[in-house]
Amino acid sequence: MSEAQRTCQRPGCGGAYEDVGGGELYCDTCGLAPVVAPDGMVGSTPTGVTGGGGRGSRGSAGSGGSRASGRSARTSSQSSRSRRSVSGRLSRAVSGRSTSRSVSVRSSGSGAGPSSRGRLGAGLVEVPPIPRPDPRAMVLDNPEVPERKRFCSRSDCGAPVGRARGERPGRTEGFCTKCGHPYSFVPKLKAGDVVHGQYEVVGCLAHGGLGWVYLAVDRAVSDRWVVLKGLLDTGDQDAMAAAISERRFLAEIEHANIVRIYNFVEHLDQRTGSLDGYIVMEYVGGKSLKEIANGRRTPEGRRDPLPVEQACAYGIEALEALGHLHSRNLLYCDFKVDNAIQTEDQLKLIDMGAVRRMDDEESAIYGTVGYQSPEVADVGPSVASDLYTVGRTLAVLTFDFQGYTTVYADSLPDPDTIDVFRRYESFYRLLVRATDPDPARRFASAQEMAEQLTGVLREVVSLQTGRARPAVSTLFGPEVRVTDTELFPRLDGEVSRLGARTVRTGRRRAATAVPPPAAGPALPGGTSAAVGAPGGTGPGVGHAGGAGAGAGHAGGAGAGAGHGGGAGAGAGHGGGAGAGAGHGGGAGAGAGHAGGAGAGFGRPGAGGARGALPGAVSAVGGLGTEVSGLVRPADAPTAALALPVPRVDAGDPNAGFLAGLMASAPGELLTALAAAPAPSAETRLRQIRALLETGDAPGALAALESLEDERPDDWRVVWYRGLAGLVTGDHEGSALAFDAIYDAFPGEIAPKLALGLCAEVLGQLDNAAEYYRLVWSSDPSHVSAAFGLARVQLAGGDRAGAVRTLESVPETSVHCTAARVAAVRARLRRRTVNAGDAAFLDDLVAAARQVESLDVYGLDPARREQLSAEVLGCALDWVLSGGQGSVPPAAGGRTLLGSGLDERGLRFGLERSYRTLARLARGGEERIDLVERANRYRPRTWV
Repeated sequence: MSEAQRTCQRPGCGGAYEDVGGGELYCDTCGLAPVVAPDGMVGSTPTGVTGGGGRGSRGSAGSGGSRASGRSARTSSQSSRSRRSVSGRLSRAVSGRSTSRSVSVRSSGSGAGPSSRGRLGAGLVEVPPIPRPDPRAMVLDNPEVPERKRFCSRSDCGAPVGRARGERPGRTEGFCTKCGHPYSFVPKLKAGDVVHGQYEVVGCLAHGGLGWVYLAVDRAVSDRWVVLKGLLDTGDQDAMAAAISERRFLAEIEHANIVRIYNFVEHLDQRTGSLDGYIVMEYVGGKSLKEIANGRRTPEGRRDPLPVEQACAYGIEALEALGHLHSRNLLYCDFKVDNAIQTEDQLKLIDMGAVRRMDDEESAIYGTVGYQSPEVADVGPSVASDLYTVGRTLAVLTFDFQGYTTVYADSLPDPDTIDVFRRYESFYRLLVRATDPDPARRFASAQEMAEQLTGVLREVVSLQTGRARPAVSTLFGPEVRVTDTELFPRLDGEVSRLGARTVRTGRRRAATAVPPPAAGPALPGGTSAAVGAPGGTGPGVGHAGGAGAGAGHAGGAGAGAGHGGGAGAGAGHGGGAGAGAGHGGGAGAGAGHAGGAGAGFGRPGAGGARGALPGAVSAVGGLGTEVSGLVRPADAPTAALALPVPRVDAGDPNAGFLAGLMASAPGELLTALAAAPAPSAETRLRQIRALLETGDAPGALAALESLEDERPDDWRVVWYRGLAGLVTGDHEGSALAFDAIYDAFPGEIAPKLALGLCAEVLGQLDNAAEYYRLVWSSDPSHVSAAFGLARVQLAGGDRAGAVRTLESVPETSVHCTAARVAAVRARLRRRTVNAGDAAFLDDLVAAARQVESLDVYGLDPARREQLSAEVLGCALDWVLSGGQGSVPPAAGGRTLLGSGLDERGLRFGLERSYRTLARLARGGEERIDLVERANRYRPRTWV
């Protein structure tokens, strides 16, 4: 090429053509390639082109496409306030308050890295593949632009053009009657035309707001299929400028989820003599998301929304592509269902016509009403506005979103009216954050939104399949420990209500106190002297009128449990009075049943009304006698400090210092933190936690308040505000804080676990069960969720559900034994029985088998015998409930834990268990008491 030929021929351009490889020449100034004219000469006037295969006509009256520069500066009526926390069941139910506390999110990564996934669905869900069609079959037989999509191409006009008048059809070429601008909707290329001496046109594929899309064959590169996108109107200077700008950087973009730009060429139109520009792109065969969504129909003909898991899979792939663009300082601007195609098992963005640089303040802005964020008209596009379009697209795909371009153009419908929002709260919260009117409160990056969307997808798939899909969190560590594994209060009374014989007065141990609960062998059900199973609990035992610090059965008095007139600081069943639980006239600061009065659980009777012990779990509508006081209430401060801890921000100045800390005790940690080079957010947060662990709540709150003044929107500060609320008793404030964290990170496990605990201590058992179930279904490594769910199920009277939950704790967990022990007690503890209850017999047999299998799990002999005694005691009650000495017909000839399922066999079994416990006892007094219990249950014999 001569020097003259190397000089750019375009008027006003002083650049020169450079060979960029493979013989392709591009101007080093304007970025355009030379045009090969029919006479073989190089030279042309500058033109431009922009893509638009999936876009509708411009203007709000068109098919949805719009140019921001031509839009009215509308703003959302809700854009001045956040929609955050509107989805929280818990926060709405607390006290009607709403939180003004905001949560800003720092990006957890740039999102620039390539995807490590090899297929659509993130390995979590199978998305039906779309076969690659024959490209020739996609060519339109009669390419026309429908009249309803014909508008003037001038950005400041947009008037309808080419419309029919009476019997006369609309013109495909002419001039706008409003502004006089020319228009043409006739394809400029026909089959057989060769563009740039290389691309042979096959026909038209589609049309859009900015041009026709042609299928062609690249004769210079293995006859590969390519797509040519041309300008609709070469007189539109905005469109030409956008096309030229597009060519300069889009050819450098290479990503598996973005259509490849091969070339930018120009072609002389023989009919008009104009020189038209075209973008040469990769051919992507498949279906657009719009076609996939519209192809799903109900029998009534209405659109059937995509399964939420399939939509999430599409969203994750789209965010991968957007993250790549953002890493190159580019914005996509117009993501929607039209602009993404699934081909086989891959999703690709196909329309790059609206892509612009982040620092571009001159180019026209393209977008679509219903997808574009409300602030773009005023401040322009941004990363946040791109993420907004993904949120809107997910909404359009997952439910019949009527009015998304009008009434709900920048808002979401009430979640109570949308089935997918009611079923998947986390998905709704993700959409709420992605489409927040305040751009600063949306996700900070495409990578962060993709991580949270993947977390939501894991939850959805786990709920649908019943198989957990856990993953390591980038924001939170694992559970610190599992607390409250002992669901039931310790049983120190009689294991059988009907089978224990009373001892005559005057016997040596009639009024002798049983050793305090802590002195005996540890029971998995608890270590404190609380109201428990049949027989109640108290610090002593007295029988048949015995006096002293014991439990009175039929008249006993003392600081124990009275069954029938017993008085004292224990539990009275039948006239018992004192600071315990009275069943039948009991009075005191405990739980009264049938007349009990006091600040405890109980049915209203002669003594007073039902009340709730501070911190105890209560159910809406009240609990029956069988379940009230059945389980130990959650220890909120201890459980709060066992919640997952936020990971240290790698960007914190003291991140390395904290990673090297060896101190584990809170006191030692405070001393070590004082030696930090300089205080930072992370060291101060660690200090707050250490102060809470040492019991210095005032100091922790003061330090937290100081940090909150400096960093009010830091999500870690909000998390520790919730933590402090649980420790100090501000349960409502804690629920509001954790609800804000859930809004910010809907794909994380930790905030749901924290909200479950808040709901439980607030007495909202239904909400607590729902949050615990979400956590346990999604990630079984959080075993505290299983115990929490079982606890609220038992408090709500669902024994069968609690047993299923406890038995679902995997054998690989160190808490499997505790869960199996709790499952045994959940079947039988304080359960009312009668002889004809066949279901009770099934539970007895299942509990006995569970006890026998616990040897495999390493249950120590003392606890095994104690558990065996409880099962045998319940079985004896069941046998005796049918009449003294009678065997219920359902019992047959079965055995239970090696004992016959009749009164004699069960009594021998109880005697054996108590004598074994006596041999394992740690003290003389305890051993004597256990031997006497064995004697009380031993059947009457001559020897």
